Amino acid sequence: MRTTVTIADDLLKAARLEAARDDRTVSSVLEEALREHLVRARSSEMANFTLPTFGGGGALVDILDKEALAEALGDNEPIA
Repeated sequence: MRTTVTIADDLLKAARLEAARDDRTVSSVLEEALREHLVRARSSEMANFTLPTFGGGGALVDILDKEALAEALGDNEPIA
């Protein structure tokens, strides 16, 4: 897609130098830089994500005890 952006002169100069050095277009240099920035931003968002935890007294029923588990779930019939 074609678009117009305003960019600082020093950034454009650096992008042009890198493009010439690597035999690439300025567009490809800018595209790569933007992709890398977006990946890092997304990664840091995910790194800051935490699931809430709540203290508790642990399980109130032994999940290995089928009868106790059935009773805790409100099922009168034990699990076979």
